[in-house]
Amino acid sequence: QVQLVESGGGLVQTGGSLRLSCAASGRTFSYYRMGWFRQAPGKEREFVAAITSSGGMTNYADSVKGRFTISRDSAKNTMYLQMNSLKPEDTAVYYCAADRSGTITAWRSYNYWGQGTQVTVSS
Repeated sequence: QVQLVESGGGLVQTGGSLRLSCAASGRTFSYYRMGWFRQAPGKEREFVAAITSSGGMTNYADSVKGRFTISRDSAKNTMYLQMNSLKPEDTAVYYCAADRSGTITAWRSYNYWGQGTQVTVSS
């Protein structure tokens, strides 16, 4: 199993940047594919970005391509989401997730979740 803790959320103006971190416990961090998802009030949880266990491949939602970058550091057992050019529609609770198999873009494929971190982008 793996436990996940997100950090780095906050309030930022339109066009600003934030970097989210997801710290994972356990010695098997490198076995897990990982993803970022977000959920705005009254909306479904949606895929944001994902990265394979090796870090060799990444996947992004169309809405964040070119603005967000996902990465992982196995030495630190941490995954990151660098968010640039933020827009008000990026406002949501952001969750990191991990699992060893399943569809990398589907939140239902992930069994391990962090508690979430709020990102608010003001216009």
